[in-house]
Amino acid sequence: MTKAELIDAVASSDKTSDSISKKAVAEIFEVIVDQMKASIKNDGKFAIPGFGTFTKKERAARDGRNPQTGQTIKIAASTTIGFKPAKDIKAFMEAK
Repeated sequence: MTKAELIDAVASSDKTSDSISKKAVAEIFEVIVDQMKASIKNDGKFAIPGFGTFTKKERAARDGRNPQTGQTIKIAASTTIGFKPAKDIKAFMEAK
């Protein structure tokens, strides 16, 4: 699902008011994403109960290999985001 498809789905959902526009949904979505990013950056995590937790992870510097030449290269330390799904989501994905 793309961002545009999500916005369309929320705007046309039976759970939202008929008066909410796609533009309003898009603005709310942007605010939510901005808050998520700020929380992960500042607090190291962002949790959505029933969905999962996003956490900031540090990757240590390490040696790698250039696949074209086979030469050993240094890969710098970096920061990334990890996601751990909640039990509800895991159970939903495993249900057949």
